[in-house]
Order: sequence, then structure tokens, then C-alpha cells
Amino acid sequence: MINNLVLFDGVCSLCNASVDSVMRKENGNALKFASLQSDIGKEIIKKCGLEQVPDSILFYSEGTLYAESDAVLQIVKFLKMPYSWSVVFRLVPRMVRDGAYRLIARNRYRWFGKRDTCRVPTVQEREKILG
Repeated sequence: MINNLVLFDGVCSLCNASVDSVMRKENGNALKFASLQSDIGKEIIKKCGLEQVPDSILFYSEGTLYAESDAVLQIVKFLKMPYSWSVVFRLVPRMVRDGAYRLIARNRYRWFGKRDTCRVPTVQEREKILG
């Protein structure tokens, strides 16, 4: 199975902008990306026992599926400095982190917009975006 996989809402403008930003700021080439709507996204969600797709960016690695702020904190570990320093937010209680995350997730289409289709990867992104 694939490790270090970022699963994102392919029709969410905020999620797509976040993926673009992570790709530009990644330290190395360890991350892969797939939309929640893709076959691989659906397969991993099912494998991990989720009944429905959460309103979240997910991160899958070593058989563990992270959601909400935990997913974001896993992803920032792969970024160049100073972005990787965001792991300091792990010190904030999960209840607070996830509360802020849920507020943004619930309003993301209204605040940032929604696309009609999932993103189409550029030639350079094709090796990183699966499904």
C-alpha cells in the first residue's frame, strides 16, 4: 500500500490551493496525493473502516489514517523550514485544534468556493497525484 498519501477534497478550492502549496514547500519528494473522490481514496477510506468520507483532508501512512488537525500536523513534517515548524501546534490541545479545523471545513465551500470537477494534474505533478 502507498505511504505518505495526502487525501483531499478534489472539488474544494481551499483543498486544491493547500495541495499546491504543500507541493511547492515539500522538503524532498515523499508525499503523494489523491482526491477523496478517486478510486484509491475510496479504497483507503474503506480499508480503514470509515463508513463515510469525513469533511477533512486525510493523511495515510504505515496503515494509519489521520484526520483533521492530526492530518495537517503529519503533513507539515514533510515541509521545508520554516513551514515544518508548524508542528509546534501539536502543543495545542486536540479539542481546540480540531474545533478550529472543523469551523474552516464546514465553511470552506462558502468562503473559498467549489470546483465543478477534480483538479487535473500538470505534467510535473503526474508522478505525485494518484487516481
